Amino acid sequence: GCVLHGLPQAQRIAAGFDAADVAVIGLHSVFEHHAANTRAALEAFLHEWRIRFPVAIDAPGTGPLPRTMEAWQLQGTPTLVLIDREGRMRARHFGQVSDLALGAELMALVAEGRTRSA
Repeated sequence: GCVLHGLPQAQRIAAGFDAADVAVIGLHSVFEHHAANTRAALEAFLHEWRIRFPVAIDAPGTGPLPRTMEAWQLQGTPTLVLIDREGRMRARHFGQVSDLALGAELMALVAEGRTRSA
């Protein structure tokens, strides 16, 4: 899901919005196939797929899920999280989200941020 839908959508968002309005940050959360999902494998993947936005690596958790994945109650991948300018989680979508619906959510947050800073 991430490779086919999540990452291409994130790339479209990064290309389609001004970086001053929308920041795209990936989170690599390994919750299965740990031996194959190394930092080196991630770096090679990001290079091969030409992922230009930053990608953080989730820290191991105390249980089976990585720390951020557990703290944010993420159900799996792909998951899309929208955080506003104040650092509040405003939306959490598990699975595919249509570009049109996501664009509307993003524009609402962008407009809200512009109103606050004006």
